[in-house]
Amino acid sequence: MQHDKQAGQNPVISRQTCIDRDQVDPLAHFRDAFLIPDGVVYLDGNSLGAMADAAPVHVARVVEREWGGDLIKSWNSAGWFDLPLTLGNKLAPLIGAAAGEVVVTDSTSVNLFKLLWAAADMRPGRSKIILEGSNFPTDNYVAQGIAAARGLEVVLAERDAIADAIDEDTAAICITHVHYKTGHINDMAALTAKAHAAGALAIWDLCHTAGAMPVDLNAHRVDFAVGCTYKYLNGGPGSPAFLFVAKRHLAVARQPITGWWGHNAPFAFDPAYTPAPDIRQFLTGTQPIVSLSLTGVGLDLMCAADMAQVRAKSVALTELFIALVEQRCAKHGFTLISPRDAGDRGSQVAFAHRHGYEIMRAMIERGVVGDFRAPDIARFGFAPLYVRHVDVWDAVDVLTDVMDSGAWRDPRYAKREAVT
Repeated sequence: MQHDKQAGQNPVISRQTCIDRDQVDPLAHFRDAFLIPDGVVYLDGNSLGAMADAAPVHVARVVEREWGGDLIKSWNSAGWFDLPLTLGNKLAPLIGAAAGEVVVTDSTSVNLFKLLWAAADMRPGRSKIILEGSNFPTDNYVAQGIAAARGLEVVLAERDAIADAIDEDTAAICITHVHYKTGHINDMAALTAKAHAAGALAIWDLCHTAGAMPVDLNAHRVDFAVGCTYKYLNGGPGSPAFLFVAKRHLAVARQPITGWWGHNAPFAFDPAYTPAPDIRQFLTGTQPIVSLSLTGVGLDLMCAADMAQVRAKSVALTELFIALVEQRCAKHGFTLISPRDAGDRGSQVAFAHRHGYEIMRAMIERGVVGDFRAPDIARFGFAPLYVRHVDVWDAVDVLTDVMDSGAWRDPRYAKREAVT
């Protein structure tokens, strides 16, 4: 990253530097496609993406015309019934998948349950499922539930120990590509290859990857993957998740929640279950059409962007943020938890501080929105389609004031809210 320099001094970053960078940003025009409230710097797209400008009109059309006007005809005329596949095929290129390998459906947790169960069936006689111990807990909880039901063992290993934990008794590894707290990137190619060498299957969680950085599942021979659409894909709160099954497994992989949407002929109403021969068998029940349809609005924007440019801007924004925090808040006790090497870091930055919760509350009240992750991490996400370089400057300006003034010490910031 290039900085302004003054003769004989360390690199200097100014607000004008940031404005200048925004002027030449090839993704700058995407910001106008989002509804960002005035006076808000939104650095929480790694938790909930911003709303697309087209979303309200789209929802109104689905609710008022498709549902209100056309009623049940819309299952056919508006393509409701095929939405999981239609959106899956739209999303597939963003994660290096092919048409027919992705469906948008259910939640990440439910989809992970399906894939872990299918993987265990495909590797009978093997007892271990390996996960990263500090991973987002839902993955571990789902694996623990499956292990208890099937007499398997969950092995939790941290980043540098995952490869060594894989052995001939491993049925599957289930690894998050970008860690939800630190933002560190796990090596998809190496860990997938290690799993395959041991005869195990590789499942990857792309919740903090999809829409933030390029990923190529098929190039790395990944077996299964899951991810959400409400973060960098801007699908809306609680929007349906997605799952990926490599085509080479579709003939043999079987998911356990065998609902009617996964049947080979759902409208034959056969009393016996026959799975669809393709990715449709990983569907289960009737889909939440309004939120599912809304997911497509965010996907359309992401598909219009160049992922190489998205990644380049992500790196620039996170590098800028780290540099400014360390330049302006060095005396305030922040510790960088995210990898310093941008090649090892996703599109977020985490700083630890013993009063991280209070500091984040004070920032949010001043219009800079990030979030907090226990026990002490202030977390900031950088969605390249709508976060600007000048937003980064303004965010650190607010952080500096919160720290220099001691504003975070206000007792009301210590009261924990339900969602942090």
